[in-house]
Amino acid sequence: MQSKTPNKVRWGILGTSRFATGRMIPAIQGSQRGTAVAIASRSIDKARATASRFAIARMYGSYDELLADGEIDAIYIPLPNHLHVPWSIRAMEAGKHVLCEKPIATSAAEAEQLLAARKRTGRLVVEAAMVRAHPRWFGARALVREGRIGELRAMNGFFSFFNDSPDNVRNQPGIGGGGLLDIGFYPITMSRFIFEAEPVRVLGLLDMDARFGVDRMASAILEFARGHATFTCSMQLVPHQALDIFGTRGRIEIEIPWSMPDDRDSRLVLHRGTQEAVEEVRFAACNQWRLLCDRFAEAIQGGVGVGAEVPVPIEDSIANMRVIDALFRSSHSGRWESP
Repeated sequence: MQSKTPNKVRWGILGTSRFATGRMIPAIQGSQRGTAVAIASRSIDKARATASRFAIARMYGSYDELLADGEIDAIYIPLPNHLHVPWSIRAMEAGKHVLCEKPIATSAAEAEQLLAARKRTGRLVVEAAMVRAHPRWFGARALVREGRIGELRAMNGFFSFFNDSPDNVRNQPGIGGGGLLDIGFYPITMSRFIFEAEPVRVLGLLDMDARFGVDRMASAILEFARGHATFTCSMQLVPHQALDIFGTRGRIEIEIPWSMPDDRDSRLVLHRGTQEAVEEVRFAACNQWRLLCDRFAEAIQGGVGVGAEVPVPIEDSIANMRVIDALFRSSHSGRWESP
């Protein structure tokens, strides 16, 4: 007898940001295990327009009205960084599971409130780190585990774009702006993913924008027991993405590591010793945001276990925030800092 397919998770969307409408709502609507049934905005007109665009049945002119909707299983939160924790907690207390945009908080201490809320409410809260759902990253880690590059020793990443708009939330310090929180997040979480460990100490250097009071460029060294991870990220450089993983006998190059387009195959390139010994590993085209939504839904429905094999357990998100906190401390002290 075939098992019954679980009902789709019913999503509520808390906000109508450009990222929500450009990436996450289409991902939810295109996922196998979920569908958006309600959306809220502080402007009912914005909520109505977005609902019409994505065939969402219900719209609300306040976030609290959406949280009171008893026919919603999960909430997606794309609000500015400083609102992530308070609205995640309110959603959990309203009986909803939560998928919240990264970074999950503006500090580790703030993120720890979510762990307490999960224990208190029994609701799942997950950071929307889509890179942690892409098969290519699991493929890269498998190559490292198998010793295909020898012993892992180093990672080097880069992520940049150009945005100097004073109206953009990333350029507003009071609400969690700055490049380290926004895109430095990616090489930090993925270096921890590949090394499968926490850094023992970190060194950070920030270049601050005098106009906005946020870091426009950040460089960092993360020291692990097995080696180093280094990266630079910037909100005011030419757009570019790169990531290399180095071992004693080879190197893995990950093409467009952070926001791989979903309309074509992706790849990683395994360099074995010399430039001539090259092996290309290809992965079928996929939407990593959609994969994240389905894995989150599976966790809600009991497929992988709440709080265990979810895409990014809140404990992992807290550990990531500790690294970010330590990099901020290092940029002020000029010394190595321990997460």
